Amino acid sequence: MSLVLELARICARPATPADLARAALHVAAWTGAAALAANTPLAARLRRGYTAPGAAAPGPENGWSRLLHDASLGCMHELDDFHRGALVHPGPIVIPAALHTAEHVGASGADILLAILRGYEAMIRIGESVGAGHYEHWHNTSTCGTAGAAAAAASLLELDTAQTADALALALTQSSGLWQVRLDPCDAKPWHAARAAQTGVQAALLACAGIRGPAHVLEGEKGFYAAMCSDPLPDRIRARADGPWKIHQTTFKPWASCRHTHPVIDAALTLREGWQAQDGWRQPPLDDILAIRLETYADAIAFCDRADPATDLEARFSLHHAVAVTLSKGAPSVDDFCSGTVTNPACLRLRALTRAHPSNAYSARYPSHFGAEVTVMLKNGRTLRHAVQDALGDPERPLTPSQVLELALRLMTAAGWEPGEASQRLAEIMALDVQKPALLLRNAGF
Repeated sequence: MSLVLELARICARPATPADLARAALHVAAWTGAAALAANTPLAARLRRGYTAPGAAAPGPENGWSRLLHDASLGCMHELDDFHRGALVHPGPIVIPAALHTAEHVGASGADILLAILRGYEAMIRIGESVGAGHYEHWHNTSTCGTAGAAAAAASLLELDTAQTADALALALTQSSGLWQVRLDPCDAKPWHAARAAQTGVQAALLACAGIRGPAHVLEGEKGFYAAMCSDPLPDRIRARADGPWKIHQTTFKPWASCRHTHPVIDAALTLREGWQAQDGWRQPPLDDILAIRLETYADAIAFCDRADPATDLEARFSLHHAVAVTLSKGAPSVDDFCSGTVTNPACLRLRALTRAHPSNAYSARYPSHFGAEVTVMLKNGRTLRHAVQDALGDPERPLTPSQVLELALRLMTAAGWEPGEASQRLAEIMALDVQKPALLLRNAGF
């Protein structure tokens, strides 16, 4: 049996009301992140780029353009959910793919949430199977996301197991997303998510029309693993096939920055709070800091060793900035990763004092655990240190549903929603009423 057929069978298993409720919480989180991103200048430029010459702006009458647009939004402020073992962000791809498909088949809220569960399952299981070597050059969210979108759309199109396997195979033949987007100053990352969502939905529609995909697209001689993975782990596709849905292992991100920065934020925040409590200061004396040392796993260094960020995007991928903001202000907000804070004198000074170092101990536990240690050395010779073994939001330290909804509400009101309207929309989502994707656009200001 081919791996995509095995995966299709795994995704076809039944779900419980608790599983659907968890999927609804991810829709709520995505709605907050997407609403905040929808009014940004980058979103406006993407809308223009996704609209064919002479066509209307993304809207109900221009479905592909709107899917591309919606699938770009969830990752824009780095508030997308995350599965650390697979190193993928499923929500920005799977949720818009499901909502878009549902509009055209008249699906119920429960049907949409089941499709989202299946999309997460496919995307995460493939992400767990690609191996560490794949992540060195390929953006897992993009390459594995095509399958997530395909599984979600296949569920809503009511494809059988064989057709779903074809949809997965067709989607994976088009997988792409090079990590050069994080090395060069560019705006391409949202495009990765957009194309993955579109590709997956199109693959499911092709399979529905009887188009076959290569059955051994993953494990074949010239397949995904051979071409794109130096150390694949194919057995991860079928591991614990009857276990809990993978969505339950997925992290909600509390801070608007790359997930690799979150362990140092947690450590710095605890250190700051302890410093204040022990010494009775309302504001730690930042001028007394002589040096700051960060120790974390190697991928965090590779992605976020950025001492002098110049843009909002670079700030979100800077360990140095994340720690500087946290030590100087406390828990960081979305605005703390924007241009005004990037040039803040206190942050500039603290970033200049910060050095990041890879740690063998934290690297050995990664990606099963995201840990870090922050050490602050003071001019009087005193040393302050705090370490975290798992980041806030991960299964070991989960955010509560109320915390997730509170964050979504803050993001939606910051985007211009009336608080009452935003609260009502989130309540509808948690009541499994998720069939209103166009409402996001109408309330985003266009």
